[in-house]
Amino acid sequence: ESISSDNLKNMIFLQRDSIPKIQMTSLSFLAYLERQGQIDEDNLKLLEDLCRRVVPNLVRKIEKYKREKASRAPPTRVGDKELVSLPQGEEETFPCYNMEPLSEALPETGVYRMNRKHRGHCVVVNNHTFTSMDDRPGTDKDAEHLKHVFEWLGFSVCVYDNVTKGRLDEVLQEYKSHPGHADGDCFVFCVLSHGEYGAVYSSDEILVPIQEITSHFTAQKCPSLAHKPKLFFIQACQGEEIQPPVYIEADAVNPEHVAPSLQKSIPNEADFLLGLATVPGYKALRHMVDGSWYIQSLCHHLKSLVPRNEDILSILTVVNRDVSQKADSKGKWKQMPQPAFTLRKKLVFPVPPE
Repeated sequence: ESISSDNLKNMIFLQRDSIPKIQMTSLSFLAYLERQGQIDEDNLKLLEDLCRRVVPNLVRKIEKYKREKASRAPPTRVGDKELVSLPQGEEETFPCYNMEPLSEALPETGVYRMNRKHRGHCVVVNNHTFTSMDDRPGTDKDAEHLKHVFEWLGFSVCVYDNVTKGRLDEVLQEYKSHPGHADGDCFVFCVLSHGEYGAVYSSDEILVPIQEITSHFTAQKCPSLAHKPKLFFIQACQGEEIQPPVYIEADAVNPEHVAPSLQKSIPNEADFLLGLATVPGYKALRHMVDGSWYIQSLCHHLKSLVPRNEDILSILTVVNRDVSQKADSKGKWKQMPQPAFTLRKKLVFPVPPE
């Protein structure tokens, strides 16, 4: 069922006391309610109340779903929890109310499959040197740690240093049609560079929208990655440039540039995650010896929390808390990462062997 953006805004307004003040699509709104325990497969009361007040015609769909569920055998459970698997949908729709795809998806596990022949490919674009912009000392440490951690997780990792726009296009084309995706569980793409709001710079200083990168891996353009999680991690400023204290630099160039919003940086389809080092409009900090706050925290917590079977969103929440508590040597500059995602299930990496 389609729903207007105004109706979605009304639903969010009704939940304003428990919903963060960030832009949401219908998919991310439902996913947030689910993560907060306000809805689940056996408890749709809140959704019924919202629909009854905003979109009454959807109540019949929910009632139909509940009748169909009652007549089916219990769905497969994972551990002691069961998550509703939201089907693929457009930005301004409520995928949860498309009852036919949801009915088909319910018997599926609430966790992405991670038992194919290999874990998948991880690409790291590491831009240290530019034509005229400042170098990015410390970025090689980030690239080194990303390579180590994702190889530990079972990925085949390739690091590309000082990538021009032309070379980036070649890399994107190569991995868009890579035969290895067919037998892989997941795909990871990392960019370490200077950036602006919604975009990153190539080493020859061409501004590349993040959306241009992520759009190569939609189900239509890269069918072998359909229904598989696709993760993008971006270490680059998304706005305001700063004058940093010693050993601290900002991966920002021009804070006045107007670029796409964060929500438009990921395709309007399921199974994408975009991890930004900072919220849109703000700086991302990098230690000139030890690497960036965000990437170092991400690598550290993947190593420590994957063995505890934590899912990727839980890990990124810990990364958010960790980075937000850091400060430069003068206590002046702070940073808050931000993920955006359309994941339909939990992503739990298998614990690597000792």
